[in-house]
Amino acid sequence: MAAETFFARWSRVKTEAEEQTVREAEAIAPSAEALPAEAPAASASAPTLEQVDSLTPESDFTPFIARGVDEAVRRAALKKLFADPRFNVMDGLDTYIDDYNKFEPLTPLMVAALNHAKNLIAREFAAEEDDEPKDEDL
Repeated sequence: MAAETFFARWSRVKTEAEEQTVREAEAIAPSAEALPAEAPAASASAPTLEQVDSLTPESDFTPFIARGVDEAVRRAALKKLFADPRFNVMDGLDTYIDDYNKFEPLTPLMVAALNHAKNLIAREFAAEEDDEPKDEDL
């Protein structure tokens, strides 16, 4: 028997695992005759907007977010869930939580310092331009 490569072994093991899960699912799944009888019962017990009003933060929200639930009911249930103050806590990791629309005017001292720095830089640039040889000097 030739040595099995890594990829061949990996593929074989993966295929065997998938086949095993399919066999387990078939063993657990109900028979085909039971499914149509249960389908109307499941749709009859779908959550309604009236049931959303009775929810509390400690309630089980699982039926309200399951597949097949009306979108309006799902949104109302989630809105009720996230209205709880426990979900409205700042974690402190938000870097940009300040209100940058508030304008804080510069003090006269800061304006004077900025003007002084601007004048110093302008003088340095003027001095550098004077030190550079001109084309006429050559």
